[in-house]
Amino acid sequence: MILDLHRQGLSISAIARRTGRDPKTIRKYIARGLEPPAYGPRRVGRPGKLAPYLDYLRERITAFPNLSAVRLTREIRERGYEGTYTAVKRFLCAARPAARPKPFEVRFETPPGQQAQVDFARFVTTFTDQPEITRIVWLFSLVLGHSRYIFARFVLHQDLQTLLRCHMLAFESLGGVPLEILYDRMKTAVTGEDGEGHIIYNRALLTMAQHYGFLPKACRPYRAKTKGKVERPFSYIRQDFFLARRFCNLDDLNAQLREWLDTVANVRLHGTTQRIVAEAFAAERPELQPLPAFPFDALLKLERRVTHDGLVSIGGNYYSVPDRTRRIVEVHQLPDRIRILDQGRVVAEHPVLEGPRQSRVDPAHRQGFIANASRSSSEAIVIGRPGDQVARRSLAFYQAVADRLAAMGGRA
Repeated sequence: MILDLHRQGLSISAIARRTGRDPKTIRKYIARGLEPPAYGPRRVGRPGKLAPYLDYLRERITAFPNLSAVRLTREIRERGYEGTYTAVKRFLCAARPAARPKPFEVRFETPPGQQAQVDFARFVTTFTDQPEITRIVWLFSLVLGHSRYIFARFVLHQDLQTLLRCHMLAFESLGGVPLEILYDRMKTAVTGEDGEGHIIYNRALLTMAQHYGFLPKACRPYRAKTKGKVERPFSYIRQDFFLARRFCNLDDLNAQLREWLDTVANVRLHGTTQRIVAEAFAAERPELQPLPAFPFDALLKLERRVTHDGLVSIGGNYYSVPDRTRRIVEVHQLPDRIRILDQGRVVAEHPVLEGPRQSRVDPAHRQGFIANASRSSSEAIVIGRPGDQVARRSLAFYQAVADRLAAMGGRA
């Protein structure tokens, strides 16, 4: 403004009167021109109650730069800190490099029970049970738009069966179903668009939507912020829960996640709604649609070959079939279990395994030797791999061989 008034021909005294500044200040800025002012580093006030914990905070943000101020405040309070969250946040703002300002965003709210948002996020971890392997795990998250209540679960795949199973678990946990669910363009939800630009949804997802009574909606391409209610918690979960923790395996990871959701995330005061999430969810829950009376049993059919040791590979895991099952079987993948058919007859049914390269063998599938004992002595039995066979003989035959060896003095 000083430079603009100067270009209009006003004197230094006139500019000083109009702006309320000292004439010396006016002359300084006119002489400097458009050069931006230089500011020194922000001064940090006396730490006070925070002083004993500064080294700990510096160590934590050095090792894990994205840890949130909320989590770090909780950690040092467990160590005896009695100060305010604001002091911790102020210190972290000074200790971390300043972020560039972000553009303004338009928020929208939905009525109770109206909408949920669903997405997957990628995480990388190493389980202490197998420390030599770095694993990629995926976080499925469903967030209710009104109360911001979070259901989340770590899985190993983003396939259609996993997506359907996670929906079922989420609805069961919520005790109801929202009217609509918002997705991005994930391939398991959206298969493409027709010639008129209408979205084509996955047929299995539409079957599930019809069963539970919700309407699937896809956000516009490359507009992740359209579903910001589910996108924002991913960074919150990463910073406040995932970082600086150790997990034995996938089950332990999900057990710790459930505890954190129940004791931290879903009982916090939400920064946007200014309501306790659990209390807002208690008010929203009656507005959800009731769960259907019958379970969801949509099928995904495929063919698989039985291995030499009597297992079928499905989704990177192995499931047993009974002895003497044909080598080619039909597999029905349900959201929460695996069903295996031999010539149209169900021969095995297993719960879905979620761990990496796990095997499930039903003991009833390995009773072939006992069952075969009552069969004809001339029938061959399979041992080891198919093709390795031995004829069944009577005990009298082996007794005769033993007598012959004894007569020869044990020489073969």
